[in-house]
Amino acid sequence: MKRLVAKHSVTIHGRKTSVSLEAAFWSHLKQIAHTQQAPLRDLIARIDETRDHSNLSSAIRLFVLGHFQTNRSSQSGHGLRE
Repeated sequence: MKRLVAKHSVTIHGRKTSVSLEAAFWSHLKQIAHTQQAPLRDLIARIDETRDHSNLSSAIRLFVLGHFQTNRSSQSGHGLRE
């Protein structure tokens, strides 16, 4: 059986932690970091610093989702349709 969620080790501000993410979220997070010309660890650190009470894995998923929702809205010139 193929694993849907994989653990990834990251170092944030000198401390090691792990995040459990689906392959698609990890891939998109790396793509966002590349687009922003930022090291992946720096992007994850920013997400960590701005998250509200959720665990880091959830905060990363919400960040990736928000990134693509924002880009989709700005490309179409409209907000999301219901």
